Amino acid sequence: MALTDKQVLFAQEYIVDLNAGAAAIRAGYSEKTAYEMGYENLRKPQIAELIQQMMDERSKRTEITADMVLKEYAKIGFSNITDYLKVEQKEMATESGNIVTYKTVDIFETDMIDRHKLDAVAEIRQTKEGIALKLHDKKGALDSIARHLGMFNDSLKVDATVTKKLEEFFS
Repeated sequence: MALTDKQVLFAQEYIVDLNAGAAAIRAGYSEKTAYEMGYENLRKPQIAELIQQMMDERSKRTEITADMVLKEYAKIGFSNITDYLKVEQKEMATESGNIVTYKTVDIFETDMIDRHKLDAVAEIRQTKEGIALKLHDKKGALDSIARHLGMFNDSLKVDATVTKKLEEFFS
């Protein structure tokens, strides 16, 4: 069975943001039924196959692969602040002879850091207190990697017993 124009448009819209409900609305489905229709469309083998084909074509066109994206996430997810700076504990004698312990933080010169590790750096800036170093969201990257590897089960399981007929609610 051939796909309808609306189903093809749904597939085109779905690959924009991977949001089935929003794609259904943009494809012209009623807002009242869009989320249900989006879900149903994703379960239809012909539509799922078309979506996969479109995503594969886009991947070839942009030359971006899942492996490339996963490697970028890994750079962020497995980054460590000690790759960029060194914290040392030092001691100093005060005028009264007491020993005071303090810590120093030295940021490594960027040309001394592996270029791939620099990809995890979101920002380096000068502040009143010194230099601030901010890394990209490590937890977000690790969550994305874990989701890709199937480590999370994002489905919601509903276990319920229906005791009334639908008609009883409307009478």
